[in-house]
Amino acid sequence: MVRTRDTEAELNLPPGFRFHPTDEELVIHYLCRKAAFQRLPVPIIAELDLYKFNPWELPDKALFGQKEWYFFTPRDRKYPNGSRPNRAAGSGYWKATGADKPLSRQGSSKMVAIKKALVFYHGKAPRGIKTDWIIHEYRLAEADRSPNKKGGLRLDDWVLCRLYNKKNNWGKMQQQQKEMEKDETTSDSLETSTPESDI
Repeated sequence: MVRTRDTEAELNLPPGFRFHPTDEELVIHYLCRKAAFQRLPVPIIAELDLYKFNPWELPDKALFGQKEWYFFTPRDRKYPNGSRPNRAAGSGYWKATGADKPLSRQGSSKMVAIKKALVFYHGKAPRGIKTDWIIHEYRLAEADRSPNKKGGLRLDDWVLCRLYNKKNNWGKMQQQQKEMEKDETTSDSLETSTPESDI
């Protein structure tokens, strides 16, 4: 998604603004503040239930970004009394890859959050087809995830996700779509401007 100056003005972003936060900056300045109901440095991260969509639908729902998109999303439990998250999403599911990475403030050994990498698989587990869509999910380390007495499925009110396409196919597909639409518009205007006597 290409953001224009109008979009930057709506978000009150300075000219030439780029959003490339480190893991620590995402956790300390965005996720911790969100969980504590504090004001964010920049209102640039969209809130939505990321797990209700296919990953290729998400860039259009982001507030900002061209190759990476950021979202605050709730996480639900897979089972009412368990602590496993429900990873089903859109027409597939997200599958964890690699080891979890503990995150702490610079100069401190106390873990603040955990970073997990997930890959999107299209179809049903365990026979899904691996895609190039990846999210880095950041969750607070000390959040209370014990099952509540009401039997609710909410595991986390908010986790922060960074979404990207490993091969950046989404950007290429968007560009091709624009070129096709432009070609169709050009050919339509040529057809309407051709006099009938020349046919």
